[in-house]
Amino acid sequence: MKRFKVRRILIEREAEKDSLSKKIIGKLPNIPIERAGSNELALRDDIEEMDKDSLRLIHYKGEFLKPCPGTRRYICCGYQILNVGINCPMECTYCFLQSYVNQPSLRLFTNLEDELNVIGEIIDNQPDRIFRIGTGEFTDSLALNYITGWTDFLLPFFSVRKNCILELKTKTSFIKDIIKSSYRKGIVAAWSLNTSRIIANEEGKTASLKERIISARECQKAGFVIAFHFDPLINYPGWENEYEEIVQLLERYIDPASIIWISIGSFRYMPELKWRILKRFPGTHIFNGEFVTGLDGKQRYFKPIRVKMYANLSERLKKWHDNLGIYLCMESDDVWEQSLGWSPKNSSALSNYLDNRVRMLMRT
Repeated sequence: MKRFKVRRILIEREAEKDSLSKKIIGKLPNIPIERAGSNELALRDDIEEMDKDSLRLIHYKGEFLKPCPGTRRYICCGYQILNVGINCPMECTYCFLQSYVNQPSLRLFTNLEDELNVIGEIIDNQPDRIFRIGTGEFTDSLALNYITGWTDFLLPFFSVRKNCILELKTKTSFIKDIIKSSYRKGIVAAWSLNTSRIIANEEGKTASLKERIISARECQKAGFVIAFHFDPLINYPGWENEYEEIVQLLERYIDPASIIWISIGSFRYMPELKWRILKRFPGTHIFNGEFVTGLDGKQRYFKPIRVKMYANLSERLKKWHDNLGIYLCMESDDVWEQSLGWSPKNSSALSNYLDNRVRMLMRT
């Protein structure tokens, strides 16, 4: 998998003094730089195509550590998001970030390293709480790491803390930087997985399925705990056999004993996102299924379809290994019961379940 190319750097004036800005510009000495205020550039013509070959360096004024934006109507895992930036250079047709039409470009928050002490205080002041933290919600954790050097300062920062883990979720094979690091404790290397057909047709500019799994194996060999995320499952003719092929590859390459968890979720989207997806990707087939409006206002597959897909995949995974920490993403109690045969009943219980996985595999 090749590194992504940057066409230009857009730097907001307040970001110029940040240490990460200086590092990024130093790594891209021949890339043209445009300086602008925080509200400029949002009206440019390249908004429609997301301007994914431009880096926008931003001095972020919000909170860097935030809870996952779940809904009370579904069971949520209690994940904490480390907000390092918005957008990634890959082109997944279903990506919800396309709805952020006023935030084009690869937006990097350049005061992250300078604000780590604030995050550290939050974690250290609650020593009895497990913080499950990830950087892969609004961007890919590793796609731009060769430019940002995120892992150079995030791995040592989180690894020394006893009550947190940092999950680096990616669709790339860019593992060189984390493997060369000496930090392992408290770090989870994670991959989003989908069928080869979905990756080829709906996940543009990402690593192949085999590349992702081989990368996970290499991280295991290097001493990392790993995780996988089957989200979104896509319903199409032949999905059963093709998701089965993923499990077969996992059986071939991965040691299940050091998998901390595997999440499963189905394709869902806000109604207003559909027109934008079809405009950017007119050849997509992700809307071919039967959808219904969920309790969160999102369109999702009819319940029987979701239950069948979850049950099929989870049963196959359990045949491989019976202690994988499988859980569902944003589903109701009855869907849990019907598809997995058990339910945590509420978000607090699911959070406790995953916290115990952390204690068992990483902090004992």
